[in-house]
Amino acid sequence: MNRKQFIIKVSNFFLGLLVFINFPFANYFNNKIKEGLNMFRVSPLPKTGPWITFDPFLFCVHHKDDYPKANDNMGPDESLSGRDLGNDFSNVNGWSMYHGENVPGFPRHPHRGFETITIVDKGLIDHSDSLGYSARYGDGDVQWLTAGDGVQHSEMFPLLNKKNNNPIDFFQIWINLKSDKKRVAPNFSMFWKNEVPKIINYDENKLKIEIDVIAGEYNNEMAPDPPPNSWANDRRNYVNIWKIKMDKDSKWKLPLVDEDVTRTLYFYSGKEILIDEQLVKINNMIEINDSKEHLLSSKGETNYILLLQAKPISEPVVKHGPFVMNTRREIQEAFNDYNRTGFGQWEWDNDGPVHGSKYEKFAIGDNE
Repeated sequence: MNRKQFIIKVSNFFLGLLVFINFPFANYFNNKIKEGLNMFRVSPLPKTGPWITFDPFLFCVHHKDDYPKANDNMGPDESLSGRDLGNDFSNVNGWSMYHGENVPGFPRHPHRGFETITIVDKGLIDHSDSLGYSARYGDGDVQWLTAGDGVQHSEMFPLLNKKNNNPIDFFQIWINLKSDKKRVAPNFSMFWKNEVPKIINYDENKLKIEIDVIAGEYNNEMAPDPPPNSWANDRRNYVNIWKIKMDKDSKWKLPLVDEDVTRTLYFYSGKEILIDEQLVKINNMIEINDSKEHLLSSKGETNYILLLQAKPISEPVVKHGPFVMNTRREIQEAFNDYNRTGFGQWEWDNDGPVHGSKYEKFAIGDNE
């Protein structure tokens, strides 16, 4: 690929990302005007694209694709005709290629000024970056990448099963860096499945609630240490990222927190829950506006919730595509630096490398 082709590809990536990020906001703010100042606000999640987030969280998206059986190149063994390859978010037949053209995923693209947290419930992701680091992870693993001063990376979804479907189910969350940390050296960390606490509670009727602690703590169980420059690294910022699974008819209390901590629940799978006495159906987000305990009751079937919680950074945020800084001047500087340096050397022979056809997890360059 020559330089002109690469610049066009990156420009298309930025455009797609901007559309993807901005899509849900108009409906959200229209609904917010209509709502009163209750203890919590309930708003619908968008049918596609990222979810609304609150400081210090910048972005959250749930990717769930049921890819078909694999071909010999670790891509889908189905025709790609009619898809907008390089920018396919169509969900035709229950899956998208995203920015991948042969293997689905997100070929190389830059970041500066924030962190990405990738939580994989099912499927595999191949990571490669301009620091020379690489990894294959998934099926319960978490990657935490501090972009800091700048990094290019790719996130590809290799399909390995040639006989059956290849489902993938994961979250990617962006969390901001404080202004004095935005230009720190990048950091790449893996939290393998057996390192992420899974806490199992039983309610008074012996019904089960499972909580995966990606960040923060629950019942004195601590998540793996966040990267050293992360907002989550200071426990006084109360950054908690939990995946909550509630059995049918189970009850669980959302713990109380300090008054200046924001909490959002994303009810993404199941049927319906009660929060105190208010019924909330699937595909809604619940913004908690107080620090009190709230009783959650699982109705209809097993229900799944993602919790994002933190004390806000409360600094100006200026976003443009994959860069998040505090001023427009810093955004322009980020583009200038990227064009000049590429944020390091890309040592791979293509923009979306995959790491072989065997099911094996690894990490080269893990700062942990």
